[in-house]
Amino acid sequence: MADTEQIRQQVQSPAPFSTWLGVVLLMVLFGALAVAIIGPAPRGDTYEQQRAQNREKKLKDLRDEDAKALTAYAWIDKNKGSVRIPIERAMQVTVAELANKKPTTAGPIATPAPEASAAASAAPAASPAQSASSHATGTPKPTSVAGPGSEAHGQPAAAVNPPPVQPGTQPGANASPGASPKSPTAAPAVSP
Repeated sequence: MADTEQIRQQVQSPAPFSTWLGVVLLMVLFGALAVAIIGPAPRGDTYEQQRAQNREKKLKDLRDEDAKALTAYAWIDKNKGSVRIPIERAMQVTVAELANKKPTTAGPIATPAPEASAAASAAPAASPAQSASSHATGTPKPTSVAGPGSEAHGQPAAAVNPPPVQPGTQPGANASPGASPKSPTAAPAVSP
């Protein structure tokens, strides 16, 4: 029982004065640190106004430098003899040079062969059987895919072109997926 009495007295006894004084001093110290850190920081309006004025001044200086570079003569490289001339003068010189040049004739414009255009216009109208027979020109050239004489010697595998497709095995541009010649599920076409 004596132990419980001692515990009850310690819990109910007020904190000593030194504890309260320590807490207050810590709060004052924290406040002083906050004022010391925040105090010298710039205030909102004047700081932003100064930054805006600095930006405007820098922009004006850059524009003045650019205007001077566009309107004045200066050396670019004295050793090579390169100079900068005002832009107005450069435009006058360029126009004068272009006026002195004679126009050159253009080369002939390549037109497509008449056979290719006739075949292209006739191909959509032709049936797949007719187009297969009209495009059959023979077997494609055999190509070697391996060895020192191959077309792909020293090239990665993806760089090799596939062999040409046999005529009549691919559907035309206007064909539907069901009208593919080798499709196992293709239904016979019914003409109306």
